[in-house]
Amino acid sequence: MTGRDFEHRKNWVRERLHLLGECFAVAIHAYAVMSNHLHIVLQFNATVSAAWSDEETASHWIRLFPPREDSDSARALKRQALLADPGRLALVRTRLGSLSWFMRCLAEPIARRANREDHCTGRFWEGRFRCQLLCDERAVLAAMAYVDLNPIRAGVVDTLDATAHTSASERIDLVRHGLPPAELLRPVAGTLPASLSISTADYLQILDWTGRALAPGKRGRIAEGAPAILAVIDRDARRWAMRVSSYRGGWARAAGGAQDLIDLAARIGQRWLQGIRLAWRLS
Repeated sequence: MTGRDFEHRKNWVRERLHLLGECFAVAIHAYAVMSNHLHIVLQFNATVSAAWSDEETASHWIRLFPPREDSDSARALKRQALLADPGRLALVRTRLGSLSWFMRCLAEPIARRANREDHCTGRFWEGRFRCQLLCDERAVLAAMAYVDLNPIRAGVVDTLDATAHTSASERIDLVRHGLPPAELLRPVAGTLPASLSISTADYLQILDWTGRALAPGKRGRIAEGAPAILAVIDRDARRWAMRVSSYRGGWARAAGGAQDLIDLAARIGQRWLQGIRLAWRLS
C-alpha cells in the first residue's frame, strides 16, 4: 500500500465522459466510477453523426483532438485542413458514431494522465472493455439501476444521496438545483435526444427501493413497499429486483426479452445465448 489517495482520478473520468458526450453521437444514460472499475450505459446512433455537416463534424473532432498549440489560430488551421479533406471527414464521422472509438477516447487520455502523475509508462487499464447489448427500455433501466447502485452494493456508502461519481448523484444534484422531478428521464450527457419514458423522480424512487431490496440483510435497507411505477415497468417488484441483480452474471452478451435474445443468437449464428433461460423466467 502506498498510502496515496487517488480519489481525484474519478473526477478525471467523470469530466472526460461529459466531454465525450458533447462530441460523439451518444447518449450517456448512467455511469459509476469505482475505485478499480467503471460502468457506463450508452446509446449510440451512427446515423446521427453521419448526418452532421462538415462544420459540425470538424468542431466535434477538434474538440476531442485539439492542436498541440491550443490557440485560436492553430484550431482554425486544423479545421481548415480537415474541411479540405472529404475522405478524412468521412472517416471522422464514422468514428464519432463508434463505441470502440468512444472507449478509446475515454481510456487513452486517462491512462496517459495517470502515468504522468505516477512518473511511469505502460498499461494503466487492465484490458479491453466488455460490452452488453440492451434490447429494450426495461433492460436499459435495469442496467442503469445496477450501475447507479454500485457504490451501495459495494458498501462504499449506505444511502443513495451519499453516492458520488455516479449518474444518480448528478441527477440528485440537478433536482436539488431546480430540475423539475416530473421531467422525463434524460441522459446525463450526450448529443442524442434520448429521453426514457419515466420521470426523473420515478427513477430515483426505483433506485432507492432497489438499493434496499438488494441488500435485505442490512438494517434500514429492508424493502417494504415498491413504488407504484414498478408495476408499469415489470410484472412485480421481485422480478424487477432479480432483473437488476442478474447483471452480476445472469446476463451475458445481451439483456432483454427471451425472443430478443433468441433473435440475436440467430443473427450471430449461435444456437443459444446465456441469459435466454433467465429471460423466460422473467417474462
